[in-house]
Amino acid sequence: MSKPLKFMQSNASNPKLWILIGVSVAGIVIYAETRRRRNGKVLQREDFGAFVHRFELKPFPQPPPPAARLLLTGLTFAVKDVFDVKDYVTGFGNPDWKRTHDVAEKTDGVVTLLLMNGAACVGKTVMDELGFGITGENKQYGTPTNPKIPSFVSGGSSSGSAVAVAGELVDFALGTDTVGCIRIPASFCGIFAFRPSHGVVTMNRVLSNSPSLDTVGWFARDPSVLHRVGHVLLKLNSVEPRRMRRLVFADDLFQLSKVPLQKTVHVVKKAIENLSGYQCPKHMNFGQYLVSKIPSLKEFLQQPPNSQKGISIFKALSSVMILLQRCEFKINHEEWIKSVKPKLGSNVSEDVLAAIKTSYDDMKTLYKVRTETRLALQNLLKDDGILVIPTTADPPPKLSTKKGISSEFRDRIFALSSISSVSGCCEVVVPLGTQDDCPISISLLTFHGADKFLLDTVLDIFSALQEQVSIAPNILSPFPDTNSDMDASELLKEKGNAAFKGRQWNKAVNYYTEAIKLNGTNATYYCNRAAAYLELGCFQQAEDDCTKAILLDKKNVKAYLRRGTARESLLLYKEAIKDFKHALVLEPQNKVANLAEKRLRKLIS
Repeated sequence: MSKPLKFMQSNASNPKLWILIGVSVAGIVIYAETRRRRNGKVLQREDFGAFVHRFELKPFPQPPPPAARLLLTGLTFAVKDVFDVKDYVTGFGNPDWKRTHDVAEKTDGVVTLLLMNGAACVGKTVMDELGFGITGENKQYGTPTNPKIPSFVSGGSSSGSAVAVAGELVDFALGTDTVGCIRIPASFCGIFAFRPSHGVVTMNRVLSNSPSLDTVGWFARDPSVLHRVGHVLLKLNSVEPRRMRRLVFADDLFQLSKVPLQKTVHVVKKAIENLSGYQCPKHMNFGQYLVSKIPSLKEFLQQPPNSQKGISIFKALSSVMILLQRCEFKINHEEWIKSVKPKLGSNVSEDVLAAIKTSYDDMKTLYKVRTETRLALQNLLKDDGILVIPTTADPPPKLSTKKGISSEFRDRIFALSSISSVSGCCEVVVPLGTQDDCPISISLLTFHGADKFLLDTVLDIFSALQEQVSIAPNILSPFPDTNSDMDASELLKEKGNAAFKGRQWNKAVNYYTEAIKLNGTNATYYCNRAAAYLELGCFQQAEDDCTKAILLDKKNVKAYLRRGTARESLLLYKEAIKDFKHALVLEPQNKVANLAEKRLRKLIS
């Protein structure tokens, strides 16, 4: 018998021993439960960690009858920690900033306008430090918990404001949007958000990250609340002549999204089928259009061999956005950064350091790109057009990922957010249910100054969208049934090959599709259709077809090469490298694969 057991046996009648054992066991149980909660699902906080300060600014009194009831009566809101509120320090998401600045002498005009219209302000919200970051993680004040999917990030930099709305703590919330700081968290949290046209909402007492990109925006769970807040902040007329609406789908941008088209494009198209005032929707390769309309962007266009110009243009546009942000941040805040040397979270310090080190003398070129981009959208959309794009390309990353977000994730998300940021056009985020339990959304975007037109559209279309979301398919259609008619399928394949050689890409896709319907187990049919899809710029379809071809034939070198090309165009560089490496294993002397792998490794490094 062990010594501990002998000790317990000899002291079994001692009550103090049993009290000691009970306390010890209870302590172990409590410790284990605490560890389980921390390491398992995120521990839910009462306010989801959304607030930096809780307070109440009461609304202005209602005017006596017969005056109309104030538009925002009964609504509550919160503000991002960049808005001045009298007697509070505007903290910019960082304790060192708060420590080195005085309390605000006045409340920002936008906040006051909301109070004047009947809403009550209940606090300031957490944000990414200094307005950098897109995940919403703040190492200083804690990271707000995404109410929809607690183990995933909420998105940033206006993370606390988005969480306060998604968690039903307030009816709406203010944030600012620079490179997607409102749109990204709205998409990740499954709520509405509006980024107005640049400059239409004043930012007199709002801390700025980059003045040429910054806008005041807002979140809401309900489109009518989004609309009412817009009427107040944008000072809109109640009545405006109704005009036709023309939706334009950017097909190449939906290729970046990992959400099935049945849950985005199909839902929107079906929603407007029976609505009056909508023209037949159009589809376009938006990237190719921008290539021809923004000549000053050419010097930022890093065009690798064999890649598609359409996607490269968005990467160039996002490069301009990031460069403009860094340059203007440096102009405004370099002196404070160097004198205070603030303590910053690792996810933000890299961006701040890059901004301070930025050296770019030709600012006029950046502003020229901005002007040309705005004009390109004006010419495309005229006075009735609305561009439809995905808000984000990927589902939100998990919380506290050790490696951080990948360069591919940033490239893909900035490719989408750069359109409104650089052009200064207005954009609204509309939630469309979930995919694999993660919220999904689309963005509607129109020309600068058409904010009311866009807000009215959301109000007009949303009930029809909801109806379509409820009946949208949960999964993609299965493979077509196999047919034994091999001769007919081979004939269709040959017709597809002939159309391909004749540069009739759509015709080739149709022939290959018919061949697949007759024989869905032939890897060549999928691989050939992928080649046609690549020529059309349909990269997601090309990737899907190559994956099917590889499942059927694991030694299909062309399928690996074409999937690698598709993934490179979708900015999935690491996955593309794997495909080109696999092709080299099968064909060690393959020059295309060898050059592609080297190019991508250099690009990532």
